[in-house]
Amino acid sequence: MIQDAPPALPEVVVTGARLPPAAGDAAFSVTRLDRSALDRSTRLDEALGRVPAVSLFRRTSSLAANPTTQGISLRAIAPSGAGRALVTLDNVPLNDSFGGWVLWSQIAPESLDSLDIVRGAGAGAYGAGALTGVIALRERDGEGGRLDVSAGGYGGRRVAAVTGLRTGRVAITASVLADHSDGYTPVRSAAAGAADTPLDLDTRSAALRADAELDGATALSMRASAYDEDRGSGLLNTRSTATGHSYSATLARTPARGRLGWRIQAWRRESDFANSSASVAANRSGTTPANDQYATPATGWGGNLALRQPGLGVAGGRLEWEVGADARLAEGETQERFSWSVPLNRFTRDRFAGGETSVVGGYVEASWTRDAWLVAGGLRIDRWGNAEGRRLELDRATGANLLDETSADRSGEVTSARLGVRRDLGRGFATRAAAYSGFRPATINELHRPFRVGNDITEANAALEPERLQGGETGLSWDGTSTRLGATLFWNRIEDAIVNVTLGTGPGVIAVLPRGGFVPAGGVLRQRQNAGTIEATGLELNAEHRLDRITLSAALAWTDAQVDGGTAAAQLTGLRPAQAPEWSATAGFDWQATDRLNLSINARYESARFDDDLNSRTLDAAVTADTRAGYRVGEGVSLYAAVDNLFDRNVEVSLTGDGVAGYAAPRVARVGITLDW
Repeated sequence: MIQDAPPALPEVVVTGARLPPAAGDAAFSVTRLDRSALDRSTRLDEALGRVPAVSLFRRTSSLAANPTTQGISLRAIAPSGAGRALVTLDNVPLNDSFGGWVLWSQIAPESLDSLDIVRGAGAGAYGAGALTGVIALRERDGEGGRLDVSAGGYGGRRVAAVTGLRTGRVAITASVLADHSDGYTPVRSAAAGAADTPLDLDTRSAALRADAELDGATALSMRASAYDEDRGSGLLNTRSTATGHSYSATLARTPARGRLGWRIQAWRRESDFANSSASVAANRSGTTPANDQYATPATGWGGNLALRQPGLGVAGGRLEWEVGADARLAEGETQERFSWSVPLNRFTRDRFAGGETSVVGGYVEASWTRDAWLVAGGLRIDRWGNAEGRRLELDRATGANLLDETSADRSGEVTSARLGVRRDLGRGFATRAAAYSGFRPATINELHRPFRVGNDITEANAALEPERLQGGETGLSWDGTSTRLGATLFWNRIEDAIVNVTLGTGPGVIAVLPRGGFVPAGGVLRQRQNAGTIEATGLELNAEHRLDRITLSAALAWTDAQVDGGTAAAQLTGLRPAQAPEWSATAGFDWQATDRLNLSINARYESARFDDDLNSRTLDAAVTADTRAGYRVGEGVSLYAAVDNLFDRNVEVSLTGDGVAGYAAPRVARVGITLDW
């Protein structure tokens, strides 16, 4: 008997539990890096570094940067080790709960589908920490995957893989990363001595995500990840390690005509960090232990919820709105041994310092679209708090209490907002304008932990107030058939800017009431302070032109930034913020020479910048170029060769008080193979 065939069932596409991009995003300055751009980078921060408006602190990639200096900021207003930009992965914050920095090795670029760089202070769903903007990462979905294996100079070896599997309404996405380098020595030539050692690196990370399609519009995502990093610090007998793991759960319903969308998300992060530092002999013949930060346990947790209504007809246009709330809480403590005794050959003091921080807020966002117009805005109200702050120092031999400070609990409310307008002018032209405000509370690290780099000492400050930013910008863009052009003019002002302020130079004892400490020759003593305001005006230009097989791109950023220290730090008035170059530019050439062969080169220029608040240590301007050649051997199989810092330029990234420079990576070549399925 012939029977009718059963009706074909629609294919189930399982993706992560997310809300789609908001319609109002187009009113603000957004740059997207897609999967093709990310797949060509071995480190996420290096991919970001090709965008001129992105400022890596000390312009050193995570190949060599200590975790405490892996802060990232948008626009060269005032980069800091803590970072002044919020980094999220599918809406979960990635900034470290203790220090605010971002450990880039916890994310393999191959595991991402795309990322958006949103310049300007965040209101809406972004909240605290998005002082200069947001870097929003989106993890890869779907079946298939990629394996990348490479080896290169300085003992470099790297393996990264991501794969996705689906069965029915459930999908599993897994990623792993292992990276090793014997490292290069940052101090070179005649200045180097026995004290100078390579910046070796071993890092591992893994993530696993399960997505379940509950019905045609609702999805549940559960994610777990872990990382482990061990690296040399460039000085004899100094190292740092970082470990951590995180968990998140997200339940989301996609909005549609006549149906509200929503998201409920909870997350938790646990981390630990260890770092040893040393003082350096005047002739760099050796080091003396200065501090052993043997543990920094920290925990961060939080959650958010959002409710979105899409596409209501209002006043001849379409109105989309979203309301939501979020909370971020953290607690952490540094545990250290310090004050080395040469006669006793040991540390003589213990230090325990830390506390708790919290930010809880709510927001409303809306956008209205009609014909060529888009108007978008948002309002947030947040309450921040610092609690349980304590710094305890003990004599290791007797257990005597040498210092016991407790910090008064403090809290406050901050209102922030943003408003953007965009208008299509026709023939590919569009113009936009935006105004915004935002804030960043001090991290537990900034509030409570002193630190040392070589002979330079920086004291904590439990009285720090949140930084606040107000700004505005206007832009013009043209999107033609094969050419894209854009220009943005912006103004930003940071109030109560957190700056490492110089208090004195060594050798000798310098008091920081109620403490005092010895600063060695060639070193300085600084303290984190709310040092007045930083005001910046800037211009950003970008262009892209596509020919048949060639893509040309270029971008230029100019930022005129100046500090007004007021009465708090009058010595800084009129100076430029540390680590903030005035000019940066990038240029790229990508040529699909044949159906199998691809050649590319990317160049970056940065003008001189200062390594310190007093503008007394100047880091020279630098031009670098990275090149890559890829050849497709067969279906899903490609070979590649790449050279970073092609012309082996000396890029200064640090300068000591006695004039010894540290440098970024020299020329490094690597070869590899990628498999896609």
